[in-house]
Amino acid sequence: MKVQTKSDVSLHYTRHFNPRVAVAVARYLSAPITYVRASPRDPKYEAEFRLINPNALCPVLLEGTRVTWETDAVACRLSALVGADFWRRGEDTAEMIMWLSWSAHHLNRAAGDLYFHRVSRPTWSDETCDPSVIEQALSEFRTHAAVLDAHLRERSWLLGSQISYADFRVATGLPFADAAGLPLAEFPNVVRWHDRLLEIDAWRAPFEGLPD
Repeated sequence: MKVQTKSDVSLHYTRHFNPRVAVAVARYLSAPITYVRASPRDPKYEAEFRLINPNALCPVLLEGTRVTWETDAVACRLSALVGADFWRRGEDTAEMIMWLSWSAHHLNRAAGDLYFHRVSRPTWSDETCDPSVIEQALSEFRTHAAVLDAHLRERSWLLGSQISYADFRVATGLPFADAAGLPLAEFPNVVRWHDRLLEIDAWRAPFEGLPD
């Protein structure tokens, strides 16, 4: 793996839960960057990758010697690079940050647990998960999805009439709903909202045409 590319700006990604969001943001914004498929935990590349992210995780955005890692920070930087209002500033900033924090600590924490045990873990382990862990994650997902469903009852997007990064971030786990067993059908406003997101090519298929 080469961490430098011919472009001045490169996004290093994997096809997983959080990096998917960063790639979707970059493609939605038509950011002028190079996409680099990475293997940060491969023993052959891990030491090299830790030079750009000590956590050995994706996504990582490189701009010459400037390094940005963590999905939200990458999204913020990409929005600034293209001069977009996707990452809200001004009056909407606090509300956007509220939803980012809420999703990280509540909805996507539960969805992420289900993704890990039902989608990611089976690719590298035959160990069976304790059913109580799944039940707890499902219960927490239902609790938090109900909050989101109520908020979206009379809204097109989380912050009102215009899409923002909050929509992408809060929806992080929803593209994996079938594989992770998320009970989305119980929350019709969430389904309606996510169906609108799926009409956006960058969200529906962020990796299409990128290095496999």
